Amino acid sequence: MSEVNRIDARFAKLREEGGTALVPFLTAGDPDLETTERLILEMADAGADVIEIGVPFSDPTAEGPTIQRSSSRALENGTSLRAILMMVDRIRSRIEQPLVLMGYANPVHAMGAETFAKACEDVGVDGIIIPDLTPEDGKPYLDPCRARNVHPILLAAPTTRPERLEMLVRETRGFLYYVSLQGVTGARADLARGIEEKVRAAQALGDVPVCVGFGISTPEQAKEIGAYADGVVIGSAIVDLIEQANGRTAAVDAVGRYIAEVKAALA
Repeated sequence: MSEVNRIDARFAKLREEGGTALVPFLTAGDPDLETTERLILEMADAGADVIEIGVPFSDPTAEGPTIQRSSSRALENGTSLRAILMMVDRIRSRIEQPLVLMGYANPVHAMGAETFAKACEDVGVDGIIIPDLTPEDGKPYLDPCRARNVHPILLAAPTTRPERLEMLVRETRGFLYYVSLQGVTGARADLARGIEEKVRAAQALGDVPVCVGFGISTPEQAKEIGAYADGVVIGSAIVDLIEQANGRTAAVDAVGRYIAEVKAALA
């Protein structure tokens, strides 16, 4: 892995250009890993800045019905953490965008924290998000990654206490993932109110970029959030497109068009 983490390099470039990061999410293995590869490459071509790859898990507690269904489909296809790491290895040389794995602690624990961190470094994973681990409980998992320049990305929410937010801004790497609402993931018709003030408060605590996710589904919503956030994370709306598409090629095309539309709205 390069000395400068790709996430840091991408946000530095965006700041220089006055741009906002588009961070799309998809579940690896839904509908299959070959299509996931095609989707990631299409996202990169369409303007994604950082790509978040979901590791399917049987009990994804932070996810709404859309991503839960995608996780179930991926697991039924036999998708595993090791297979996803092998997929990243296959595509790493073909795209310049940072790749972030988002998954739960259990598969990482099963692999072993050190083995996982080394595998991430070897294949070119740039960051990890493990939503069911606090920074305190997660140290045995997050520190080995941090030591190998694989950024542990921490989450904050509107309910996060000020002193804890300060700690999260200090401890996160790459960016802080700001969850815009209470509850689980899922596209929503309306954005949560009062988020701008809270995101600006997080930005004021340090130099780390703050990206907002959960509930963002339309280019207009992305533009609204992108007016103050450093990045916008979109997951369920993309997973919906994949689920509803009439075939794999149609899914890739639909996602590519959607990413291009959202990125244009952020420009």
